[in-house]
Amino acid sequence: MAKLKDIADRVGVSISTVSRVMKNDVNRSVSDETRKKIWDTAEELGYRSQRPAKKKKIEPKTAYAIGCVVAIPQNKYNSPYFSVIMEGIEKQLAEAGMRLEFVYSIENDGDIVQLQSLVKEHRIDGMIVVERIDPEAYRWLKANVRTVVGVDITDPDIPVVGYDREEAAREATNHLIAQGHRIIAYIGGAEFKNDFLEEKRFLGYRRAMTDAGLTIDNDWVIDVKWDVSLSYEFTKQAFTNNANRPTAIFAASDMMAIAAMRAATEQGLRIPEDIAFFGVDNIEISEFTSPPLSTIHVPKLEMGMFAVKLLLDYLDHPYEVAVKMIVPYRCIFRQSSNGKRE
Repeated sequence: MAKLKDIADRVGVSISTVSRVMKNDVNRSVSDETRKKIWDTAEELGYRSQRPAKKKKIEPKTAYAIGCVVAIPQNKYNSPYFSVIMEGIEKQLAEAGMRLEFVYSIENDGDIVQLQSLVKEHRIDGMIVVERIDPEAYRWLKANVRTVVGVDITDPDIPVVGYDREEAAREATNHLIAQGHRIIAYIGGAEFKNDFLEEKRFLGYRRAMTDAGLTIDNDWVIDVKWDVSLSYEFTKQAFTNNANRPTAIFAASDMMAIAAMRAATEQGLRIPEDIAFFGVDNIEISEFTSPPLSTIHVPKLEMGMFAVKLLLDYLDHPYEVAVKMIVPYRCIFRQSSNGKRE
């Protein structure tokens, strides 16, 4: 079977451009001519796609127009965490004989004009909101879209799929404490425009430290705004400028943990002998870092699939109660955090 690379080579564009066209991603501009060449080449090479012009024939009662908003500035298909959630969403919709009309990422605070236009143009029945987005955009969606379902957001008014971020972070931090660590740093970011210190994973870390009677060093509570490069740079600076070095770091995502691990090794620190690490998400690469990264496994694919099931169920049956589906997480203990401290 033909691959995206085959289509890209034939048309003379990048693989990411082909991917965006195939996924009907409206966040990056692709000319109509290039779009047509990509679809024509895909058909010529026998690539199985979800071309909009070839929708399955579905009974009108069960066919809904579904959109998705993702709370990240970067391309969601390149994010190891969000891409798997998106895969689950698309997989479950395909099983129902449907597809996403569009995927939109909120990049600028208050920039919702294009989102409003897309919702109206596609006559959206249901919307999946992945993580906290711009409040103005969110309020508009709830007021103008028939059914909205959230993934990893906090809202008592809509159905939500998520996991207990606070408890997961508390359990991971408790593991580090049980290993003998007393100075434990935290690396993370805030939800959209919110207070960094109110983010659920930080609250779990803080609760574990407080319950253990341990002091949190504010110099080692680092807000990197979910930016991997900032995680590396800020951690490197902290190692250089602070004499009171921690013996462990809990990072609110694997990507940030991996960047901080590099900063540590460049300072000549051994992992886990000199400093231990624990991340969140269990992205595929976490198993192959050196050493392998301890992490919290989050069932990302299933979360995306459950979000679709909830959305379609609520579209078919407008329940008055907003269901909260909390999926189980599990801690995966690998070499980066193993080893008792004396």
